[in-house]
Amino acid sequence: MAPLKNLETEYPIIDSNFQNFCASHGIFSVEDFLIHDLYMLAAFAEQNVSSERLKEGITQILSIIDDMHQPWLNGMELLEDAKRNKHFLPTGIQGVDLLLGGGIRVGQLTELVGPSASGKTQVCLQTASNVARNYMMLYLDTGNSFSPQRIAYFLGKTNELASAQAKNQILQKVMSNILCHSVFDIFAMFDVLHQLESNLRCQERGGGCRIRLLIVDSISLLIAPVLGGTSTRGIYARITVSSDRTEYIMYC
Repeated sequence: MAPLKNLETEYPIIDSNFQNFCASHGIFSVEDFLIHDLYMLAAFAEQNVSSERLKEGITQILSIIDDMHQPWLNGMELLEDAKRNKHFLPTGIQGVDLLLGGGIRVGQLTELVGPSASGKTQVCLQTASNVARNYMMLYLDTGNSFSPQRIAYFLGKTNELASAQAKNQILQKVMSNILCHSVFDIFAMFDVLHQLESNLRCQERGGGCRIRLLIVDSISLLIAPVLGGTSTRGIYARITVSSDRTEYIMYC
């Protein structure tokens, strides 16, 4: 979800006056609305000379939030949807792909959980090296853990019989398909994700190359400071997201 200032172009009602009103109550993003008392906010809006326009802005934000949530489905509907849309992105790790029934489920969020140094980043890197053979992907690196050397190593292990020229061509293609972006706080990540969503919407209309995989490594490094924790190496460490519908990007 986006900072309010990034929504003004698409939703003119969320103008500078509305943003200033929200900022005076500690609201700077759509996320802030989710933890704010909206009844109190509406009451404050009533006292403003631009009360009607402010209330329209509040309604618009609520509409944006509603649009981002899929309708409720019962168990049978979910089962039928899973049968119709059983698409996977293989990680390239035989045991993991077998456990997941083929790989990372397209359109869903996959979370890797485990203690420090248990291999979560290695799974992320090998998944990236495998998916990037055929698709564009984005790797959000929050702790300088992305290693192009490891990507090259994984590719070398899976192409041992190929010629040196073929190996180099595969390496160049994979590296070109991986877009790595360093983010060191959760707000920077939200900005990147919002920009990514906007770019994907434009690509969908223009028929351009689509990003099929998003990896955040690791989410705990961003969340721990917000929650006031003292340790940045928690159990919840890696979030991997894949989507074949570029109009929405999922993240935690």
